[in-house]
Amino acid sequence: MAKNLNTISFAVLLFVLVIASTGILNSEAVDCPGGCSLASQRTFLDECGAVPFTGTDAECCTCCKGKWLSPPLCWAVVEGTEKHCHCYRHV
Repeated sequence: MAKNLNTISFAVLLFVLVIASTGILNSEAVDCPGGCSLASQRTFLDECGAVPFTGTDAECCTCCKGKWLSPPLCWAVVEGTEKHCHCYRHV
């Protein structure tokens, strides 16, 4: 019984690690002009808009595009408990 439980626990842990490392959970965010969906490809640039940001991720991208040019800007997302529009750039 314990062997089966260990095998199931290991399989669940492996599944969670694969899901977390592939970025599948971050699929709601929007690739802005440069596109950098993977966390290793981007770094925080600045916030945009009011807090809380009541718009969608696409509207957040539009806000970021208005504030920053396309070369540094590559990704935008509404995130956090207070719903901030965060703009990201390539690493």
